This record gives sequence, C-alpha cells and structure tokens, in this order.
Amino acid sequence: MILRLEVGTPPERVQALRARIEGEGLRTFLSPESARPIVAVVDALPGSLASELAAHQDVAEVVRPHGGWTLVDRAFRERPSVVAVGGVRVGGDQVIVIAGPCSVEGPEMMREVARRVRDAGAHVLRGGAFKPRTSPWAFQGLGVEGLRQLKDAGQAVGLPVVSEIMDAADLPAFLDHDVDCLQIGARNMQNFTLLKAVAGARRAVLLKRGMSATVEEWLTAAEYLAAGGCDQVILCERGIRTFERATRNTLDLTILPLLSEWTHLPVIVDPAHACGIARLIPALSRAAVAAGACGVAVEVHPRPETARSDGPQALLPGELTQLVAEARVQAAVTGRALHPAPGALAPPPGARAAGLVRAPRVRFPS
Repeated sequence: MILRLEVGTPPERVQALRARIEGEGLRTFLSPESARPIVAVVDALPGSLASELAAHQDVAEVVRPHGGWTLVDRAFRERPSVVAVGGVRVGGDQVIVIAGPCSVEGPEMMREVARRVRDAGAHVLRGGAFKPRTSPWAFQGLGVEGLRQLKDAGQAVGLPVVSEIMDAADLPAFLDHDVDCLQIGARNMQNFTLLKAVAGARRAVLLKRGMSATVEEWLTAAEYLAAGGCDQVILCERGIRTFERATRNTLDLTILPLLSEWTHLPVIVDPAHACGIARLIPALSRAAVAAGACGVAVEVHPRPETARSDGPQALLPGELTQLVAEARVQAAVTGRALHPAPGALAPPPGARAAGLVRAPRVRFPS
C-alpha cells in the first residue's frame, strides 16, 4: 500500500504516522520525493489498520500497486524518476543514446570506438568485459582487464561507462574501476543474490528484461534493487523470446506506455539484441523513442566483420552518427530533447566510401 500524504504535511507528523504503522510490526519506506510526503507499506495491512490509515487526516490518497512491487510503483513518486550516470541524466524530458562494442577487445580498438561514440554525439559508452555466452567456446570477455580498458577509453573522451556484471564476487572490481553504471543482463534478471549485492553498491543499475520474463517479473526484480537501497534503476527492454525466428528476438514496444503508468523508473530500449540485424536498428530506434523510451542502447564497431561477438548487429560509426541525429528529431517530435553531448559531428563527406556507413541493401521481387 502507498500512502500519498497531503502536500506540506510536517515531518514530525509523517514520522508519527510511520511509527503507528511500524508499531504493528510492518515495514515502511519514505519516498525521496520532495513535492509531497509519500509512505510505502510493504507488508500486508490488517483490514482495521487499512481503514484507519485511509481515514487519517494527513492521508490524501491510498494507492494499491499494480503487482508485487511497491517502491518502484508510479505512485511512489510525484514525477518519473531521473537516474544519474556520471554527468548524464536518464529520464525526464531528455533522450539519451548508449553505444559501444558488444565486447571490449583491446585498448586500441576501445579507444577508437570511444572516439567514434563521442563524435557521433552519444552519451554513454558501453562495453562488455564479462560476457555471458550460450556456448562455452565463445569469447567470454577480457574480465577485469576489459573493465580497465573500458574505463580508460571513457575517461579519455569524457563519457561515463556501463558494463555487465555477472557475479556478485566481481563487484569489487567494478567499483575499483569506477564503472558508472552496472548492467544486469537478461540472463541474470532474476539472480536475486546478484541483485541484492549490486543494490548495496549504491550505483546506477541498468536492469535488462529477461528473454522470457513478464513485465510483472521484471518490475519485481527492480523492486529487489529498490528494497536494497538502490534508487538509481534504469529498465531496459531488449526483446523477448517468442515463436518468431525471423529476428533474434521480438521487440516488445507495447510495454512502453504501460510502464509509464506502472512505474516511475526510466525505460530505455536495446534494439540490437532484439533484432540481431544491424540494418533494422535505426527504424527500431526511431520507433522506441516515438513510443516513449528515454533512450536507446546500440552496438557499434569500426569493423563488424571482425568483431569477437555480435558483429551482425553492430552499427558502423557513421550509422551511429545518423541514428543520434534521428533520435534528436524524434525526441523533439515527442516534446522532449536529446541530452547534450560533447563533440556531435555530422557524417563526414565520403563516409560510405570509407566504410563508415553501410551501403543500402536493395531487394528486388523475384
């Protein structure tokens, strides 16, 4: 249950109300919202106490969450929350672009990609150091050395970084290398031990939807993070597994307007893992922003054919520049703006000839 108190309720009366509830052995949380006091009760209330609270002089509204979550419910904030990733604000009235290679492959390559990402006007540099691969023989990442290379590249161009953490035992390495945002991948969305450990780090978290997870399961996983003290959570839709095999997964954009009703958390979209086909990513990115996403996360590689993982879904640097430009237009159409970013450049003359932009693929009817 969420108790939305009257605007201007004095702190001492808020505390007295919480003390009354906690005196019954129930747990309460106070929203960081400054516009009005909001109290969440995360345990089931006896009927008599529920009626008492509903009639309390300081309670303006009683809201029952949509599902098994309370702290991430939309009613727990007056406005949608905004998450800080380094100097980048995710959520609110701005749209961001996260970009980088699927895997960190070496310092020179990482520095090159970082420059391309910055020059394209993107906001956060991504790169996998620990890679969850379906096959044990596939490239598993460079580990801690990959984190160092990613952070060094990000610092060199002034971009915050995000990378996936797979094991709670690796958390000290992520903190030692000052990774700005910790990504929980689709396969670990319900790794509750990992969620609890990451929540305790008090750092921004990017929580990807599991490949077969319902929205309810996804938001309840986010509740684990919030319950552990992490109020800097970003949701990421990355496609779900369905019967359709024309693309890698099925991008579920129908949930974006729904999530705006159910949660205050910002939501971004990863179209690369959804479709697995580079040429489809720009259209899906435009659709994601149009449907209300706070940003997109895409993969970029200067030589996708040599990438050690997920080359077919990696954009070329010039394609990333165009995607960012289109995101700026799409954000404006939806009444928002692209987040300011350093070094935004237009595609250089001759970019296609230089291999920076993929040649258009034309199909003729048979």
